[in-house]
Amino acid sequence: MKKILVLNCGSSSIKYRLFDEKFNTILWGLIERIGEKQPQIIHSKGDKKKKEKVNVKNHKQGIMLMFQMLHDKELGGIKRADEISVVGHRVVHGGQMAKTALVSGVALKYLKSFEMLAPLHNPNNIIGIKETKRIMPNVPQVMVFDTAFHQTMPRKAYMYALPYKFFDKYAIRKYGFHGTSHKYVSQVAGKMLKKKKPNLITCHLGAGSSITAVKKGESVDTSMGLTPLEGVMMATRTGDIDPAVVEYLVRRYGMKFEDVFEIMNKKSGLLGVSGVSKDVRIIEGKAKKGDERCRLALEMFSYRIAKYIAAYMAVLGKTDAIVFTAGIGENAFGIRKEICSYLKSFGIKLDLKKNRNTVKKRGAINAGSSRVKVLVVPTNEELMIAKEAVEMLGGK
Repeated sequence: MKKILVLNCGSSSIKYRLFDEKFNTILWGLIERIGEKQPQIIHSKGDKKKKEKVNVKNHKQGIMLMFQMLHDKELGGIKRADEISVVGHRVVHGGQMAKTALVSGVALKYLKSFEMLAPLHNPNNIIGIKETKRIMPNVPQVMVFDTAFHQTMPRKAYMYALPYKFFDKYAIRKYGFHGTSHKYVSQVAGKMLKKKKPNLITCHLGAGSSITAVKKGESVDTSMGLTPLEGVMMATRTGDIDPAVVEYLVRRYGMKFEDVFEIMNKKSGLLGVSGVSKDVRIIEGKAKKGDERCRLALEMFSYRIAKYIAAYMAVLGKTDAIVFTAGIGENAFGIRKEICSYLKSFGIKLDLKKNRNTVKKRGAINAGSSRVKVLVVPTNEELMIAKEAVEMLGGK
């Protein structure tokens, strides 16, 4: 029986999942806080689970540890590399590559050429691909791009109002991200609504957050842009900001460009405003105890998401459902309530009991009188990647 390995190398983590040929999970794992204090691994197979601190200083060491666990006598899932039919890699920024692609020297060179556009992810995505290819040279490797789902956006949505040559010569445009997640939850929402090609606003709210307008099953606009920095406020990223802020900090206060972008990517957002944490659970706890900056951070986060949803309702004309997904979207019922409170004029109304009880599970949380459905759909990017990798090989 052939197996499918899915690999997702993040900025400081490695997620992996091994599927059987029917896309059932055999095992999964997470190596987190790579290169930070107290890195650890969480590895699970059936009812057996391992959680321990590990000495992993970089992603190369993380990949080696992952393969050790895959071959583990008790918790592993393979004895030989040829048991795996394909490896599917999540790649955050695929540029203008519109479809899933096989790993090749040419493709990796292309990805390398603009890795600065996704500085927290693409370099580690590439390391994961190269290391896996080195360890399993004869197993096909497939890249699934976060940007691919958004290649259906019309020019009026993805173009920036710069001189046209900047698009023509440098390919500067909106690409969008989290496409694998938006695509997956769109398909699930369609089944829940019993509609093949619904009009949706999908809200992927996590450490990185993005909102997408899905018209008849296709992405027509999305909040993230050339890089994952544009859009709504996030855990550590600013989201939309006047670009003149950069010039002002550099010219007026003598800051370096790289330091400004380091702040905008890693020290802003919920973390920067609250001054406490990037974790919504911690911020909510502090806000309830009267911390004004924590309350402000949550208000800003919800307000900006609501603005994007309202704008995309205008783009779609008719909206069948708003879909919440990812860590915050699936769990933070308080934030879902706050976001929807801004949308009452659109006839959107939550059932507060359903909202509170729908955590880490699929369900409708709107009141019966709501003119638009509001759904919670846990995302499953790994499953989507596995299916697309197998499809790339002709379903074998």
